Amino acid sequence: MDRVDLFRIFARVVECASFTRAADTLGLPRSSVSSAVAELEQRVSARLLHRTTRKVSPTHDGAAFYERALRVVADVEEAETLFRHAAEPSGRLRIDVPGRIGRLIIAPALPAFLDRYPQIDIDLGVTDRAINLIEDSVDCVVRVGPLGDSGLIARPLGNLTLINVASPGYLARHGTPRTPDDLGAHWAVNYASPSTGRIEEWEWSEQGASRSIAMRGRVTANSAEAYIACCLAGLGLIQIPAYDVKRHIDAGELVELMPRHRAAPMPMTLLYPHRQHLSRRLQVFADWLTDLLKQKLLAAE
Repeated sequence: MDRVDLFRIFARVVECASFTRAADTLGLPRSSVSSAVAELEQRVSARLLHRTTRKVSPTHDGAAFYERALRVVADVEEAETLFRHAAEPSGRLRIDVPGRIGRLIIAPALPAFLDRYPQIDIDLGVTDRAINLIEDSVDCVVRVGPLGDSGLIARPLGNLTLINVASPGYLARHGTPRTPDDLGAHWAVNYASPSTGRIEEWEWSEQGASRSIAMRGRVTANSAEAYIACCLAGLGLIQIPAYDVKRHIDAGELVELMPRHRAAPMPMTLLYPHRQHLSRRLQVFADWLTDLLKQKLLAAE
């Protein structure tokens, strides 16, 4: 087996965190994948992987070698397509996006993308929890909110406008808050982060500064779907991206409140590894997604 194939196999094992899963995605016997990694470790005279019964993870040397291996494989693949005229982007893309963005914005627009790029296939993961790109074998993710230091490449996609809303039924029973000073007399549907379980406080911007308070709430939701459903049922006020509830506002099912006291917009980011060797399929998808979200989010504001 040549060295490039060994690099490809090793990289896939790291990304899948499993010999078996890597073998399945490569269409190879597990024994061949295990032998390839062993041969590579012998060639480089270093242990590249920690092996347990549950998980495979790179050693310190393996993590450094993984980055180099990806660059080598990308260089070879780029050289192989150097003289192909108007080569079509091709292959499978594994992406993960927040639930509402996936269902309301991306999925309805995917037919146009797939028609434009008939050689690309999409694995669309929809979840509101943070995932690990390498462990979950995902090419890119869309994240909403501030980012930690993940070591990934971040491509800004714009900002989500947050608005305050309630149902007409709730307002009929409890009155309409006009300013944040009125919030003490009101109920909220609380939102708990699906990743940390922390309940988010009510936020607003005032004279350029961000302020927040803990709201009373008898119901706590940990998904956008449940959060909106509880608000529609009249259980309290919520803060939500404008695109998420546009159709409910248009239908009169929800009412925007305190438009001068909105929370600061939330940044939205596309995360992926390895700036230098971005695959063409990921490049065209990132460009398409950036245009799509800007178009849809601006339309929702």
